[in-house]
Amino acid sequence: MTARAPELEAAIRSAAPRALAALVRRYGVFDQCEDAVQEALLEAFVQWRANGVPEEPVGWLISVAARRMVDGWRRESARRQRELNDFLRSPADEFHPDDYREDTDDTVRLLVLCCHPALTPASQIALTLRSVGGLTTAEVAAALLVGESTVAQRISRAKRLIQDAGARFELPTAEEYDVRLRAVLHVLYLIFNEGHTASAGDELQRVDLAEEALRITRLLQRAVGGSGEVTGLLALMILTHARRDARTGPGGSLIPADRQDRSRWYADEIAEGTRLVEETLRSGAVGPYQLEAAIAAVHSEADSVESTDWEQVAGLYKLLERVDPGPMVRLGAAVAVAMTEGPDAGIAIVEGLAEDRYLGDHHRRLSVLAHLHELAGRPDLAREHYLAALDRTRNAAEQNYLRDRIAHLIR
Repeated sequence: MTARAPELEAAIRSAAPRALAALVRRYGVFDQCEDAVQEALLEAFVQWRANGVPEEPVGWLISVAARRMVDGWRRESARRQRELNDFLRSPADEFHPDDYREDTDDTVRLLVLCCHPALTPASQIALTLRSVGGLTTAEVAAALLVGESTVAQRISRAKRLIQDAGARFELPTAEEYDVRLRAVLHVLYLIFNEGHTASAGDELQRVDLAEEALRITRLLQRAVGGSGEVTGLLALMILTHARRDARTGPGGSLIPADRQDRSRWYADEIAEGTRLVEETLRSGAVGPYQLEAAIAAVHSEADSVESTDWEQVAGLYKLLERVDPGPMVRLGAAVAVAMTEGPDAGIAIVEGLAEDRYLGDHHRRLSVLAHLHELAGRPDLAREHYLAALDRTRNAAEQNYLRDRIAHLIR
């Protein structure tokens, strides 16, 4: 029985980090374990597509990856005799399902390992996106707005540094906790965003990737308890993901927020996300993920774009700009300002981002600018910016939506 592509991707994305975690916990050599798992994944894509996903996908990956490791050690037997002997004392078939069952999922420890302080923040994020999130190097590059060769170098260097630092597969000390947690949360945020709106490809969203980010974030919340920002990030993901079915139409076409059938939003997920927002805002100091979740909750409570409490959204963005100023926050604030003070007020903010190093030439800024000019009754300017955005996005669903807007403005 062959495995369909979505089923195959979901199985691999779930199994890969658990297999890597089990191997690292057993053998400790992170760089070699990661390389071996990548090789096993290539074999899995071929065999699982042809024969179906095995009953124990994690165990399958561990067995294949472990064989790759011992083959490599045999080729370097003179230099790797000690590792080879250790491996032969505990061969692959001695792994027990309890080593990698869901209840003992080591994904949290793997996240912490990937965010080791020996690495730069950029390397922590790149390595975790690949090792835990299951993104390709190209997808990591798109998520980080950097070149693919740069990301490949970061990942290779990061694995070396982890090994050289003698990093252990364990949770951080109390002194390291806050710094490591911030890096982990940022990585999970990026993984979710890539799932929510894919940076490239034919589909608007990669639901399996977004759900993997949710799965890992739930694990993290259970592991760390009542952290306000962990709960805030989880709430943000739940509220955002609750809209998934309404975001696309027949053939995967993009449906913007003002045209979505909100009855297709998942009410139970919105209720859970809203409850978590209320819970986390009572927890003390408020961070950026908690505020983003609060903004998402306001949107989720409204019956339409027009009935949204835009004054409250604008106020929350003002708080967010104080806590975590940045171009993407400013872009979101521009929409809220446009809805409360008029399109031209929002346009002024978006134009002010034109020289930003990362966002200035990005399709998101250009799309927002086009939309606001459309609201202001300037179809020629709107069309100009939609065309510029179309030239810069690599997502087919977004491209088709932008073409539709351009065609609408020509009529």
